[in-house]
Amino acid sequence: MSDKPIGDLRRRMIADMTIRTFSDKTQREYIRQIEAFASFLGRSPDTATGDDIRRFQFAQVEQGAQPPKMNSQASALRFLFTVTLGRADLAHQLARTHYPRKLPRVLAPDEVARLIEAAPGPGLKHKAALSVAYGAGLRGCEVVMLRIGDIDSKRMLIRVELGKGRKDRHAMLSPQLVELLRAWWRQCRSRGWLFPGRDPLQPMTVRQLNRVCHMAAEAAGLGSWVTP
Repeated sequence: MSDKPIGDLRRRMIADMTIRTFSDKTQREYIRQIEAFASFLGRSPDTATGDDIRRFQFAQVEQGAQPPKMNSQASALRFLFTVTLGRADLAHQLARTHYPRKLPRVLAPDEVARLIEAAPGPGLKHKAALSVAYGAGLRGCEVVMLRIGDIDSKRMLIRVELGKGRKDRHAMLSPQLVELLRAWWRQCRSRGWLFPGRDPLQPMTVRQLNRVCHMAAEAAGLGSWVTP
């Protein structure tokens, strides 16, 4: 969105998303989709018509866009038209693509044990991080943002701040996981992040955790499809 009218529209849309506490990731994705729509139109999206929307979605199908991408575009455009532009009539023109969702592949308990045992060293850092992800059911982004103070061994809980939907919640902490985390703390002696990155003042990144998981899966002979 380079010209001034589109720039103004972008700022308004970002403000609308910020007011509704959309995550940074969602905001970037929505803006990216609106920029693609603007590029297709060759003009500001606030001049769009129902026929423009139809042409855009038809062009996406012809280009081989998959259902997840189509639905992401529809969500971004629906927000733009309904909230930022106050043109809900155009939002009704947007079609969502329904498709069968397959059950995810999951590891058997013994495979999980092999994966965690194969976590690369030195030390217990990566083994502990993968154990938290599995044992407490945390997403990768939640694991890396944990602090020492989030582990409540008295109540056997893990405090997860700003998890999915930017909501705080508690996850259960097992006795085995408590002992592993204590052993890890005795090694790292961190007073901040539970899993510090290369720079101790910064947490381990999600990318690093993903890389560790893939390395462990390969070492355990489980295949490249395994992710945190």
